[in-house]
Amino acid sequence: MTGKEQENYAHCLAVLRDTDRDRYLACLLAPVEKRGALAALYAFNAEIARVRDLVREALPGEIRLQWWRDLLEGSADGDAMANPLAAGLLACVEEHRLPVAVLTDMIEARIFDVYNDPMESRSALEGYAGETASALIQLASLILDPQNAPQSAVAAGHAGVAQTVAGTLLMLPIHRRRGQVYLPADLMAATGLTPEALLGGSDKAAAARAVEAFAGLGREHLAKARAANGISVANRPAFLPVALVPHVLSAAEKAGADALERSLQPSQWRRQWWMWRALRGSPF
Repeated sequence: MTGKEQENYAHCLAVLRDTDRDRYLACLLAPVEKRGALAALYAFNAEIARVRDLVREALPGEIRLQWWRDLLEGSADGDAMANPLAAGLLACVEEHRLPVAVLTDMIEARIFDVYNDPMESRSALEGYAGETASALIQLASLILDPQNAPQSAVAAGHAGVAQTVAGTLLMLPIHRRRGQVYLPADLMAATGLTPEALLGGSDKAAAARAVEAFAGLGREHLAKARAANGISVANRPAFLPVALVPHVLSAAEKAGADALERSLQPSQWRRQWWMWRALRGSPF
């Protein structure tokens, strides 16, 4: 690895510290020789995940996402490599032979984030999670232990859905302020909650039922991830952020309708402890 590549990876790690503290810690708990590539992958994920935070309208958001797609497909402008995060990502892709199509599918899935279209169904949510959180776990596994990564693909699929459910519960207050509805329409209908009542907070009883049902969907996928197993010791760091999921689901079930109003994010020291403990035992 050249000195410039090391600099780019170091930049990615520094960016990640500010944009995704949990995956930053996961990097620090991974083997030293893998940290730079993991940081580049995770920093890229954080960048496309926060596009909605950076723009006020959908079109600029799509333009930002298109820039990353062009970069990965080799059609970005000549100044792209001056961006150390972009250079770090390309070095990571080349070094670990990551499938570009999976990364571009991640970008495509994030277009949903820049609009206020409702999540149509549980299957739509699972598809969204599969192309984002699940794909990220599997790509990290390809960096950490490519030989054994295929064995954990099923676990990664279900773990990513559980992680997306937990993340959505954490983001409920923010999504409501933006007018976004990530809770699946069929799940809300089954619990008697309308999108208007979710956004307006006008039906606490139905909101509590919806939160409980949604957390139950997360638990269902978490149980399937545990049953699938297949996670090698070397690939365990890829799953470390999933260790936070059971605790978020429990907090949501306890909060009920209050999850619409206040953050359920556990304290930083608790999250660090859960991830450190997961490294030495079951990932979740």
